[in-house]
Amino acid sequence: MKRNEFLKSIGLAGAATLFSFDKARVKEIEQRAPPPNNCVLIPSETAGPFPLDLTANPFYFRQDVRESKTGVQLNLKLKIIGLSNCLPMQNARVNIWHCDKDGLYSGYGDQQGLTYLRGYQMTNANGEVEFVTIFPGWYTGRICHIHFQVYLSSSYAAISQLTFPIATKNAIYAANPSLYTKGTDPLIFSNDNIFSDGYTYQLATLTPNTQTGGYDSYLEVTVQGSGVSGVGHIEKENAKQFTLVQNFPNPFEKETTIPFRLAQTAEVRIEIWDLNGKRVATLLDEKRGAGEHQVKVDLDTLGLPNANYAYQIEVRNSDGVFRDCKLMTIAG
Repeated sequence: MKRNEFLKSIGLAGAATLFSFDKARVKEIEQRAPPPNNCVLIPSETAGPFPLDLTANPFYFRQDVRESKTGVQLNLKLKIIGLSNCLPMQNARVNIWHCDKDGLYSGYGDQQGLTYLRGYQMTNANGEVEFVTIFPGWYTGRICHIHFQVYLSSSYAAISQLTFPIATKNAIYAANPSLYTKGTDPLIFSNDNIFSDGYTYQLATLTPNTQTGGYDSYLEVTVQGSGVSGVGHIEKENAKQFTLVQNFPNPFEKETTIPFRLAQTAEVRIEIWDLNGKRVATLLDEKRGAGEHQVKVDLDTLGLPNANYAYQIEVRNSDGVFRDCKLMTIAG
């Protein structure tokens, strides 16, 4: 299967860790964002004039969204939580997009055809996604912000924005005048048309990262739904044909098992993909009868390094071709 077929079948796409956050975790400077949001629904915000449909192009399945854009490195981690039980939601797609250091968005005006600072991933067993990007600039009328969308199914997606502590954010601009030539952000939250009615649950942390010389940022995001371990968001059409179950154990170290159920006899292919959209192994490619099935995964036997991977099932039967994908999370 080709990369674009894999990504289209996910509907959306993968997640986990291409980079590591600073283990030492120095104290946040000047201001701290609020503690975890205690399972309060994230406010819905406009997608803005520059959302684009990230899923229309499988190229956007990536963690490092910088391309050639310069700026202070920002390691952004979002944790997605289900409102109904306050548990992490796994296998949810998260899109991000934001402006560059000069306040420009890819895909619009003289930036048409460009793709920088946009990407999507899929939440891991802890409900987390991570991106490598640059600290965004600002533009007239808006305080510094990042757009994000949490896509759970074809019938529900939460769209919102996040922002940062003002003093810490402006300290970054002031310390890097050759990059952020517009200077510090002049707006405060009450002047911004998005955050003037509240920002408590959209204020991400900003912590210096001594390894990269940049910053780490973290935000917990609560959306509608349940964060039940082992249960993803399965489209109804697929559910009529098959069910792809979360691998167990998950997280795991070297070995895990992928269960699936078939409603009728079908040709079944199960593949493993890395988080850059490259197929790295085929676990199964044969006809299976209706009922319960399992496939073992041994990273050593497959010759794969310890990393997070997406696994995809493709089911072919008399009704058509159906696909689903989930993420396996490596322990530690």
